[in-house]
Amino acid sequence: MSDGSSWIEIVLLAMLAAFIGLRLVSVLGKRTGPERPVVDSFRPGVPEIIPAANRAPDARNRDLVAVPAGTDADLAPSLQAVADADPSFNPDQFVDGARAAYGMILAAFWSGNVSAMDGLVSDEVQENFATAIEDREGARLDNRVIAIDSAAITGAEMIGQMAEVTVRFVARISSNGTEAAPATDVWTFSRHAGSREPAWLLIATDDEPGA
Repeated sequence: MSDGSSWIEIVLLAMLAAFIGLRLVSVLGKRTGPERPVVDSFRPGVPEIIPAANRAPDARNRDLVAVPAGTDADLAPSLQAVADADPSFNPDQFVDGARAAYGMILAAFWSGNVSAMDGLVSDEVQENFATAIEDREGARLDNRVIAIDSAAITGAEMIGQMAEVTVRFVARISSNGTEAAPATDVWTFSRHAGSREPAWLLIATDDEPGA
């Protein structure tokens, strides 16, 4: 009988232990209020991820443009603004191209060949030249550019995506075989900064005020 009662006691004790364990789990497994997560003080917590601040793109790493000889040094910022918008812009090369365009456009105008101005002047300027040729009844003018003594940039600006650069030409022009006389013209050229077409178009012509 003693053996039987011992087994009964063991079973009863096991059941009691199981009951007590279930009660502890039911109590300890519940939250009774705000609780902080367990943190290992010897191990740093996960750092907070902060989105990186938006950074402005780096400025274009390029040399400052050189001001061509004869051009007012005060125009450097304006020329730089054009160069920043149009990386292909080089003031010295621009002046060389403007010199060539000046001679070609005048030659086309004097000969009455409006189509020779295609790709050199804007539609409006071409129409103005065509009207002037019609006014003289298409007669050819015996004029020649003997020399371009100077070509200097007098203005530069960005208007939206359009770059505009103004050049003052001082030339000696022979009319009808006469001795060359000085002439001063102020021409403005324009180009879209994002265009793949490298040509600058003449968009305005004027005589120097007081000349």
